[in-house]
Amino acid sequence: MSLDAQPLPVETWSVRKSAVESAGGVVASQSYLASDVGARVLADGGNAVDAAVATGLAIGAVEPWMSGLGGGGFMMIYLAEEGRTHAVDFGMRAARALDPADYPLAGAAPDADLFGWPAVVEDRNVFGPLSIATPGFVAGHALALSRFGTRSFAESIAPAVALAREGMVADWYATVEIASEARTLARYPESARTYLPDGFVPAGSWSGQPPRIRLGRLADTLERLAAAGPEDFYRGDVARDLVADLDEAGARVAAADLAQYSARVVPVEAVAYRGHRIHPAPGLTAGPTLVHALSLVESRLAAGAPLDAAAYATYVEALRTAYAHRLETMGDIGESGRAPTCTTHITVADRHGNVVSLTQTLLSLFGSKVMLPRTGVMMNNGVMWFDPRPGRPNSMAPGKRPLSNMCPTVVTRADGGWFGLGASGGRRIMPAVMQVLSFVLDHGMSIEEACHQPRIDVSGGPRVGVDGALPLPVADALAARFDCDRVTHAVFPSLFARPNVVGYDPARGVATGCAYVMSPWAKASAA
Repeated sequence: MSLDAQPLPVETWSVRKSAVESAGGVVASQSYLASDVGARVLADGGNAVDAAVATGLAIGAVEPWMSGLGGGGFMMIYLAEEGRTHAVDFGMRAARALDPADYPLAGAAPDADLFGWPAVVEDRNVFGPLSIATPGFVAGHALALSRFGTRSFAESIAPAVALAREGMVADWYATVEIASEARTLARYPESARTYLPDGFVPAGSWSGQPPRIRLGRLADTLERLAAAGPEDFYRGDVARDLVADLDEAGARVAAADLAQYSARVVPVEAVAYRGHRIHPAPGLTAGPTLVHALSLVESRLAAGAPLDAAAYATYVEALRTAYAHRLETMGDIGESGRAPTCTTHITVADRHGNVVSLTQTLLSLFGSKVMLPRTGVMMNNGVMWFDPRPGRPNSMAPGKRPLSNMCPTVVTRADGGWFGLGASGGRRIMPAVMQVLSFVLDHGMSIEEACHQPRIDVSGGPRVGVDGALPLPVADALAARFDCDRVTHAVFPSLFARPNVVGYDPARGVATGCAYVMSPWAKASAA
């Protein structure tokens, strides 16, 4: 077993973010602009779903590398009056014309992204037109709003239109994100024109205001959807423009894929954990794997045990066991079969105590890297969610739903309160969610304390990522049992998932939220 001597000093600052409280509700997201949009919706009388949808639409105009119209996601909605959680599934689906033969394996080496599958020739499943799956984002937000919200789609999309018209601020953080994918963005003309003007990553002067980026025709498309309604994305003029661009790019998603796509509300079955109730995302998400890992923690770690090396070792063992089961057994085996019940994140609580936990994604940073010129829509690379090896539960096939890493979760506590949480970060999402839950439920931490507590990462690979902020005796004890990498939890590179949490205390009538600590943009906004 091993542990590298010391994490690289990527960043030497100490960063903290205070939790915020409000009787009017709280919105936490990875963009301060989007969080403020949601908080204004709450202040204007909207409920948690209204705020989550407005925030989710807005964030695609200000953090476009993480999510947007061309992606998908999963939304958990806890209705306080009912005491029930509903799930809105708007995940991506493989095109009906997808041909697994288009993705021959390149060898045994893993791909360069977040999943560790064997590499495919030319990384066709990772970026480019063949990586694109049918998007569900617009359908999912529209369904959530119509079933559980109080505002119109036009009202909800209006802040996104305004933000897109202003253009995205290309500050230092945006420059870093764009630069990290510049080599691949440069392959696709509209992406290069937008994000690499004159062939360079946009950057302001040292002492001046940062420049703004116009995201192609995204503002026009958002405005068209506001006027025509969300159906237009799948069966109207916007759909025709999408299909024309997809066809010209060589993607497999066709008009029939869009026209036949539908989001769905699916039941949520809560499970017990030390007297609390966990409401996990169902189906082809990381929710069932979260439940599996928590059950192992519950059986191996005594309630109230200290958060010491033994506790972290229990996390390692539980996560390894749960991930091994997940990757070998889970996937979409067909609508008539029985699959095991089983990437920005937004969490909202409103003044009534309703909670929304929403994960939405393009999958990789900038998704497929393909921006469609007629609409300004950056498309997902949802095909990468499939295992490219044939004969496995999660192997790719036409029209199939992939196994995703999204893990939006709601928890109803034994003491009468409740909270929602989730994260972005690929395979690292579920381990982060599990640990934050355990910090709160097993070790009595507040939301703020749990968001700042150092974590480990165990997400299917052979080594354990250990936050350099963990005390050295804990790290050494872990290294005595496991192969570990001691790494810095930094802004960039991002080696851990990025969670946020919002809770509601009915006794006080107050919502409390904390955003992801290491992002300079993430914010919890009070209504």
